[in-house]
Amino acid sequence: MSAGEQENLAQKLAGLREEHRDLDEAIQRMTEEPWVDQLRLRRLKKRKLKLKDWISRLESNLIPDLDA
Repeated sequence: MSAGEQENLAQKLAGLREEHRDLDEAIQRMTEEPWVDQLRLRRLKKRKLKLKDWISRLESNLIPDLDA
């Protein structure tokens, strides 16, 4: 993987982490409210899990393959 591709992946990873953090904060605020839209909350949680999977996949792509 070239340095440019690694930098591109690192930038994408940073954006996904930021979105994940924003969703976490939004979910936290929603759960503190007395009336919670359960459907919206479920969708936000599902999106957060997808982001976590994408982040994990990109992180594994950034780790170089080592021949043992």
